[in-house]
Amino acid sequence: MNANFTGVLGILHLAVVIWAAVSILGSPATQGQKVLWILLVLVFPVVGLIIWFLAGPKKV
Repeated sequence: MNANFTGVLGILHLAVVIWAAVSILGSPATQGQKVLWILLVLVFPVVGLIIWFLAGPKKV
């Protein structure tokens, strides 16, 4: 894989993780739930983002 393409994917992934973290922090979930969701997204990047998108805290 080309190094430039890998770098672009890394930046895109970082942007999605930051967006997810900001969305989680702005959700009505409790502090503990927010911490657990952010840890899930950080520890399991791809799977965590998919799970968060499908089942995570929603804005009211």
